[in-house]
Amino acid sequence: MHDRDDDGLRGHWERVYAEKAEQEVSWFQEVPATSLRLVAATGAGRDARIVDVGGGASRLVDALLADGYGRITVLDLAAPALDRARQRLGPRAASVSWIAADVTSWTPDGTYDVWHDRAVFHFLVRPEHRAAYRATLLRALGAGGHAIVATFAADGPERCSGLPVARYDPDALAAELGPELRLVESLREEHRTPGGKVQRFQYSRFVRA
Repeated sequence: MHDRDDDGLRGHWERVYAEKAEQEVSWFQEVPATSLRLVAATGAGRDARIVDVGGGASRLVDALLADGYGRITVLDLAAPALDRARQRLGPRAASVSWIAADVTSWTPDGTYDVWHDRAVFHFLVRPEHRAAYRATLLRALGAGGHAIVATFAADGPERCSGLPVARYDPDALAAELGPELRLVESLREEHRTPGGKVQRFQYSRFVRA
């Protein structure tokens, strides 16, 4: 659920995973239902290439494998988060590509049909980091590909895990991501954290022209 390696952020996220169990982090979801709904809405086949940006220890990869998707990449800045997911999946982890990298400087090895990001982009509070993210996204997403980007909504939290965030409504997010991506769907989600707090998210799905 995170990225950026400037100012010691890799160490920040690694400490979070060292200090908290998977079910204790604020972004934990037992079943990532909204993400699964939007992946299904893309119409991508089970052989589609899917990248979960900032996926960390998220259970989206478990659900995608269970649904029959077989070409999944999980990318995260914090290697310990990926290790947790691999351990949880056991033998099934061998069918997933695991990449410990900063999305703003990552060079994809090809194009993807679906880009999924739940709560990385809103941590990019500096314009140059958002520009680098956009550049990676456009390199990674093939023509007709779908980008699912979830951020805190305009009335969502101003900080998360001790860090400032940028909040968006769907139109503001579309403006940030640029004209190459067409907004086709958006919805809101009220995520209840393990501590009982409600965080308001907006999910937006885009198609690359």
